[in-house]
Amino acid sequence: MRSHPRLASWLTVVLTGLLALFAVGAVHTAARQRADSPGPGALAAPVPAFKHIFVIVMENKAYENIIGNRRLPYLNSLAQQYGLATNYYAIRHPSLPNYLALTGGDTFGITSDCINCTVAQPNLVDQLEAAGRSWKAYMESMPGPCFVGDSGRLYRQKHNPFIYYDNIRENPARCNQIVPFTQFEADLRANTLPNFIWITPNMCNDIHDCSPPSGDTWLKTWIPKILGSPAWQDGGVLFITFDEGSSNNRRGCCRYATGDRIATLVISPLGKPAYQSPVAYDHYSLLRTIETAWGLPLLGRANDPSTAPMADFFTTPATSSPRDHSRRSSCWSPPSRGISSSTSWALPLGDSRGRLRDAARHVPTPGSIPGSEDRLRCVREE
Repeated sequence: MRSHPRLASWLTVVLTGLLALFAVGAVHTAARQRADSPGPGALAAPVPAFKHIFVIVMENKAYENIIGNRRLPYLNSLAQQYGLATNYYAIRHPSLPNYLALTGGDTFGITSDCINCTVAQPNLVDQLEAAGRSWKAYMESMPGPCFVGDSGRLYRQKHNPFIYYDNIRENPARCNQIVPFTQFEADLRANTLPNFIWITPNMCNDIHDCSPPSGDTWLKTWIPKILGSPAWQDGGVLFITFDEGSSNNRRGCCRYATGDRIATLVISPLGKPAYQSPVAYDHYSLLRTIETAWGLPLLGRANDPSTAPMADFFTTPATSSPRDHSRRSSCWSPPSRGISSSTSWALPLGDSRGRLRDAARHVPTPGSIPGSEDRLRCVREE
């Protein structure tokens, strides 16, 4: 049979073109699949794995009595510089049920500031110790470690939730981790703070019995020391909250919260600067945030589907390890100080290689890319 060179050549060209189109389509499909698939940290916990967690509980003031109060200039400066939960509610009245909610995920039927009542229930200390995390509760004006009852006019047991749990109070090794606040400065100076640090100011400095300036002065004395410590600077977080407000206001929140809207600050080198969250939170949310950060089981109502962890306050990817935090620390500058020449700008770690290469070519600066104020992150390379 006679061959047709032109026909054979034409068929070769057509087949080659079809194969090329197929190859391009396959590459494009694979690229789309990679782009649409979640990144390595997409399914991880949304809260950083902090090295240290500080919790300070103040007393009996509603949100509107704290935020914007000119008699609390230092506390309000912290609220402006760091994170502020604008829709955070206490659980109920009076004080003690809120402290139990923060440490046990429930109020356990307690509706008063009882002294002789006890709780035989699992609690945050059980979780911390099971996970190998150290802890200590520092109580200002408490006479001595593991003290039971009230003392003088400045120390009240109702603000010490740990002493109510049977498996803490009746265990000397555990109970001796509830110490006077005088121990805090010694541990701070020696850089021997535990992983979890709870602080209860006395009845004057927590603004329960004294005027707001007394609490503001106390915070101005101690917060800079905390923020200057390696425990906070190396992947730490400080939560400042109030136990309850002064009414039964529950507008905007939550399934279990009837203790009034209260101010809660989230202060961390891993947090968004000058951030205000409108998300509905309560004390169970704070407990869930602690548990989520350290991969602990969720206690009680912290495990309720309506209870959200306070993840929106943080910028560092949840998959970052404490080792990562020690090598790359946040260097957000307060607005009044501006940006120093020693800082560099980088896109979030989750961006694709292509975008990182493109960023390197164009050398972006804050504001040069639409939305860059939200997506750029200031880091100091060590």
